[in-house]
Parts: sequence; C-alpha cells; structure tokens
Amino acid sequence: MSKNFTVHLKYWRQAGPTAKGYFEERTLDTVNEHMSFLEMLDVLNEELQIEGKEPVEFDYDCREGICGSCNLVINGQAHGPKQGTACCQVHMRNYKHGDEITIEPPRAAAFPVIKDLVVDRSAFDRIIEAGGYVSVKTGSAQEANARPIEKVKSDLAFDYAACIGCGACVAACPNASASLFTGAKISHLANLPQGEVERNRRVVAMVDRMAEEGFGDCSNYGECEAVCPAEISISAIAEMRKDYVKAVFS
Repeated sequence: MSKNFTVHLKYWRQAGPTAKGYFEERTLDTVNEHMSFLEMLDVLNEELQIEGKEPVEFDYDCREGICGSCNLVINGQAHGPKQGTACCQVHMRNYKHGDEITIEPPRAAAFPVIKDLVVDRSAFDRIIEAGGYVSVKTGSAQEANARPIEKVKSDLAFDYAACIGCGACVAACPNASASLFTGAKISHLANLPQGEVERNRRVVAMVDRMAEEGFGDCSNYGECEAVCPAEISISAIAEMRKDYVKAVFS
C-alpha cells in the first residue's frame, strides 16, 4: 500500500540569463513514494498554479532516462542520489518524511540559465558539429556484417555512444569540464573503422571547440564518472587526450 509524506523543497528561481536568481521554499504534503522526482515537481507546479503563481520551469522529454533533458542538481549531486540513474528515474521512495531537498540547475558558464531550472546546453551541440561526423563521400552503407570489428572495440564504442548529453559531468566537475562528454563523443567513433577517416581532424576540432565554449579542463577528479547516468568511464578522456596529442604532433 502506497503512502504519502511531506518534503521541504528549496528550488532555484531565475527569470532569465541576466536576471538575479534566488531560492524559493515550499513544503509539499502530498508526495507519494511511487512518484518519480519529476512527478513530484509536477505536483509542486499544480499547487503553484492553483494559487495563481508562476510554475517552476524544468527541462524534460522522455522521462525514461534516455534523452538526458532532466539535468537537475539535487542536494548538490547531479541527477540525485541513485548512481547510474537520470533524475527522471529517481523515485520519491528514496526520500523520507521531513526530508529537505534542494534543487538547482547545473552551474557552468557554458550552460547559461534560460529560466529557473532550465539551462542552454547548445554548447554540446556545437562541440559535436565541430567534428562528430564523416564529411567524405563513402558511398552507400555496407551490410552490417561485411566488415568485421573486434568485439572489444565494438563494445567499447557502444559504451561511449551511450552518452545522453545530459551535462551531469559538467555540473559535477569542479572545473566545469566537458571532457567526459567530448571524450565519449570522440572515442565512440575512434573505436570504429568508419571513424578512422577523419580521426585526427575530428579530435582536434572537437577539443578546441570545447575550450572555445568556455568549459574548464579536466583535472582527473573523477566526479564526472561518479554521476554519469550512463556510467561512462573516464577512460574516454584518456583516449581523447592520447588521440589529441597524436593528431597535433604527428
């Protein structure tokens, strides 16, 4: 039998990128243990709207841990308390009656706040656009099994490709680095034969673009790996660095 309980919320409000932000507080008495975290925010917004107040803006799409839109920082931790889980898949049974929950957007200069808990992550798109494709004409696609690929490499490429671009790595990093995201996007192509065509050009273009967007550099804290909902290894960063050095000095 499900039960309702009370939580005390402290959530970020900000009208726009240049507006001064502040925390607003509210107590919710109708939180159900089976609600997802975002469903709890839906309840918050319903109460605010009934009172004629403006709802809290937060980002989401699939609510299935796939799209990466739900990039909230909960009690100082990107995506909340459950390892390898996007916050849309965190359920309120992970909290107890009387808990205080602080909700913030990811804090990074490269992720300007659009409104409240919504940030602009288009910097990620520009990093991908800088080199995440093959520009030469390769003809029609080969049959999937026509070119054998070592299982170890194909598995590694698949693991890196699992990145959902949520920005948790940036939010958790003391330097606001996007190295795990960029490394994953570079390395998943570098481990496949299709990615060899423009491997050197791609890694230089994407790493340089990452720096241009205002992200910090990696200092090997490992916080990015700890909060990544796709559980991507920081080995992606090592591979990116190795490829970058080879490309620059070869």
